[in-house]
Amino acid sequence: MEDAIRKADVLIEALPYIKRFHKKVIIIKYGGSILGDENIRAGVLEDIVFLNFMGLRTILVHGGGPNISERMRASGKKTEFVEGMRVTDEETLQMVEEELLVLNELIVKEINQLGAKAIGLNGKDDDLIHVEKKKTKEGNVDIGLVGHIKTINTQLLDGELKKDKVVVVLPMGKGKDKKTYNVNADEAASSIAVNIGAEKFVLLTNVKGIMRNSEDPHSFISTLTTEEIQGLIDSKIIQQGMIPKVNACVEALNGGVKKTHIIDARTPHALLLEIFTDQGIGTEIIK
Repeated sequence: MEDAIRKADVLIEALPYIKRFHKKVIIIKYGGSILGDENIRAGVLEDIVFLNFMGLRTILVHGGGPNISERMRASGKKTEFVEGMRVTDEETLQMVEEELLVLNELIVKEINQLGAKAIGLNGKDDDLIHVEKKKTKEGNVDIGLVGHIKTINTQLLDGELKKDKVVVVLPMGKGKDKKTYNVNADEAASSIAVNIGAEKFVLLTNVKGIMRNSEDPHSFISTLTTEEIQGLIDSKIIQQGMIPKVNACVEALNGGVKKTHIIDARTPHALLLEIFTDQGIGTEIIK
């Protein structure tokens, strides 16, 4: 009996959030090693289907870094990164797109199997993600076919969301020169969140969130403001792969997104706990 009451309490706690976010758009970025783990992926996609059934309009933007790097290693091609961006020639671009297409089809299939309707969209098609060639900060290194986002075709996304579909976006872009470009998935997700006026932007990672000291589990930071972020980067508390993630959150907030979250996809039902409970479980970054 107590167990049943506790479950009912959880549902009642979720009710105001379900009402508040009904028909609101939520953007989820999902990639890295957590995308390749079948058990974690099953839990994440189950949560996304739950969000869909609760009336949230969900866009999932996925990367595929580990799959791409593995494919390049197997082919004997060297992977090179400049300022965190993969140097992309035509051969690399073809491998990137092929691996992303495989992942996109897999995610769409698994969401459909869970009972929701999903559609996969390639960012290079129908002007979904329009880009120009990205330059490095120094401007002295040519990183090849890497795109900087100029515009997003929100009409296409809106049309699919209004059909109650989960939209799964593959982060490639097309330039004015008709060339296809590789696009950073964090950047694509953040840009889509801003352009479509998303209520929430959620980054799924394989860490608990942001810690003041990675060795100390008690140093977890549950809420941060955009003002506090730069200080944590300068003092090396936020470093390496977390920097582009927090920057994507800051850009989303500066573009009008209400709230951003960095959460650990390894925690069972992390998405639902972050969105539908008072406590939440990840690091939320707010204005």
